[in-house]
Amino acid sequence: MIKYSNFEDVYKEAESRNKKLYEICELIEEQNTEMSVKEIRSKVKKNLDAMEAAIKEGLHSKEKSMSGMCGDDCSKLLEMYKKGSKLFSKTYQNVLTYALATVEQNLRMGKIVACPTAGSCGIVPAVIFAIAEALNVDDEIRINALITAGLIGELVSNKIALAGAVAGCQSECGVAAAMASAALVEMYDGSNEQILNAAALTLKNILGLVCDPVAGLVEVPCVKRNAFLAIYAVTGAELAMAGIKSVIPIDEVVDSMQQIGEMMSPRLKESSEAGLATTKTGLQISEALAQKWKSE
Repeated sequence: MIKYSNFEDVYKEAESRNKKLYEICELIEEQNTEMSVKEIRSKVKKNLDAMEAAIKEGLHSKEKSMSGMCGDDCSKLLEMYKKGSKLFSKTYQNVLTYALATVEQNLRMGKIVACPTAGSCGIVPAVIFAIAEALNVDDEIRINALITAGLIGELVSNKIALAGAVAGCQSECGVAAAMASAALVEMYDGSNEQILNAAALTLKNILGLVCDPVAGLVEVPCVKRNAFLAIYAVTGAELAMAGIKSVIPIDEVVDSMQQIGEMMSPRLKESSEAGLATTKTGLQISEALAQKWKSE
């Protein structure tokens, strides 16, 4: 089995063979799974199709979650945009609404693609599909982008589990943002160096992000966090494509994330024992929901 443990080795392999990172990923998968590159790309396309379906369904639903805390944020944003943008372009609007649409589908128990997790499922699809529409690119480009994103997530997961309970939300929404940023650069046919710089710039500016879900539900602050970090991903890509480099290489950024995750209090890692979960309002919501579900 071929397996690269870090970004530097994959980068060197790609550069020595004059290939893009997604092409190296395809070769690795081909040899490890005994599937053809065509079959691999077909599987990736199915994931893209599922992402697109989640976006479309989410854009047309106002159904609230069982808790009642979330589920109609996307519709509110869409209503505002119908009256004209307050600040930014249609592409910016799409990034935000697609992120919310997808993660709200997760709350409704709809079909989503965990990328890398269910709680961060809106970030990668939002960036890929919003930018694909802006560039008017075909499926092949989107497949290249998602494979690139997957490679980023896989290499990070070699060092640390992508779970809020292990390292806080930096390892869920943070990694998703890094994946999306890399995917975006690939869609613009950026260099391998730019792709890794985009991931590094994005991830290092989210280090320390805790996981403090109110009432133990993947809703508050998780839903809106997907929208915010989708924009983080775009920012990282813009900087990298301008030639701006991360002073700290991506492998070392991941090492820092691991270190921070180990130092982070368990109370800030999905336990709902600190942070937003234990604010006055957070505790009131938790108690109200507990009473509601107990009576049911």
